[in-house]
Amino acid sequence: MVNEMVLRSQSQAIYSPENIGHFGLNLLKYAHFTSPIRRYADLIVHRALVGSLGLGEGGITPEEEASLDDIAAEISTFERRAMAAERDTVNRLIAHHLAGRVGDEFDGQISGVTKAGLFITLPQFGADGFVPVSTLGRDYYIYDEAHQALSGEKTGLGYRLGDSVEVKLVEAIPLAGALRFEMLSEGRPMPTATRSFHKAGRRGAFKKPGTRPSRPRR
Repeated sequence: MVNEMVLRSQSQAIYSPENIGHFGLNLLKYAHFTSPIRRYADLIVHRALVGSLGLGEGGITPEEEASLDDIAAEISTFERRAMAAERDTVNRLIAHHLAGRVGDEFDGQISGVTKAGLFITLPQFGADGFVPVSTLGRDYYIYDEAHQALSGEKTGLGYRLGDSVEVKLVEAIPLAGALRFEMLSEGRPMPTATRSFHKAGRRGAFKKPGTRPSRPRR
């Protein structure tokens, strides 16, 4: 989970004619290069080598070299589009595979926390689904962004990023690639700092002058 959060915090890589190195590999100079050719970015590098080393026909032309900024931007855009299409396809296939198992219980892990609820990953299937906060129980759950947690206002029990939980599949929508779960695991005690932060906020720390504190909507 730490590895996942580190990856999410990093900026996405882009193709560029300007060689600014590779942060992840700690290289001051870097060129994306694979052989055999797998993508258009590889083809550009191969053609540049052909032209620079005088290896024959097919080298990159001066006109194309002058357009490398636009070419790099297009490659980056289309690669992101392809990755999104692949992700959507996998999600739909997994939802289709699990559609016949609605009502079954699974071991999962909390992979995301938002005000609206919890994202759950099923490691066994590589599937991701959602638990709406409104289905977590009768307690009022408060979102703590700093600790990536949902904490019960009355009980102090809640759920944090990375927690191992047990869930039940209640809905699978193959066309949307969506899964909805019901939480079966009880929440665990939240850190004292998290609970103190919530209490301070509920006392009116964020109250506007001349207004009465109102209960936040779920």
